[in-house]
Amino acid sequence: MAQIHPTSVVDARAELADDVEIGPFCLVGPEVKIGAGTRLRSHVVVEGRTTIGCRNVIYAGASIGCHPQDKKYAGENTELVVGDDNVIRENCTFSIGTVQDHGITRVGSRNLFMANAHVAHDCVVGNDVILANNVALAGHVTVEDFAIIGGQTGVHQFVRVGAHAMVGGASAVLRDVPPYVICHLNPCTPAGLNLVGLRRSGFTDEQMRALRRAYGALYRENLTVKEAAEKMETLKAEFPGAAAEIEHFRRFVVESPRGVIR
Repeated sequence: MAQIHPTSVVDARAELADDVEIGPFCLVGPEVKIGAGTRLRSHVVVEGRTTIGCRNVIYAGASIGCHPQDKKYAGENTELVVGDDNVIRENCTFSIGTVQDHGITRVGSRNLFMANAHVAHDCVVGNDVILANNVALAGHVTVEDFAIIGGQTGVHQFVRVGAHAMVGGASAVLRDVPPYVICHLNPCTPAGLNLVGLRRSGFTDEQMRALRRAYGALYRENLTVKEAAEKMETLKAEFPGAAAEIEHFRRFVVESPRGVIR
């Protein structure tokens, strides 16, 4: 049976795994589902139609499944889904989705959300992501796997941050950040490949060389986005061991609805 501190209020309709731990002064609503091994340390609010997976740790002051900060929201029964093994530090806020999008906010697994991070309505956060202190994701933002966003950074609504990208602290991200790229400043501008992060993730020498060439096509050869994408296409034959990474880079750029940072 779940361990619930006597000062906490947990609705009888909430679904808790047997080994869930709920510390003092927490509030858990009627439509909440919490998986095995998850801990709410203290003063945590989990409400809305929210599903939290296994082995998550949620620290004091976090508000998970709160209503969207959107004036169009009219009480619709939208949703938040959180995966496994996340660390959600003090005062983080995760909103449920809105009917103007797919009605769901999704957070993957093994992520670190440092204190005061905000994940707004209809965001999609992948796996192994780090949001440092005071990062704010506006509505409808997508953050792909292994991305890192530095503290005090704001990400504009509908922007995408690609896999293995790294955004420097105190940046303003107004356009899409391609995968594998480092960027910083206000407005955010590219500053090279995330070489340290790629090495730590086990990328091969061939993959690193190929991504350098793809980055150069987009940012260093005075090509249009269309021309850069065409050159990336030719690189797949030259670097067969990196074809998947080049294609991900290429497709991300070509399919960017807001345009990529330049």
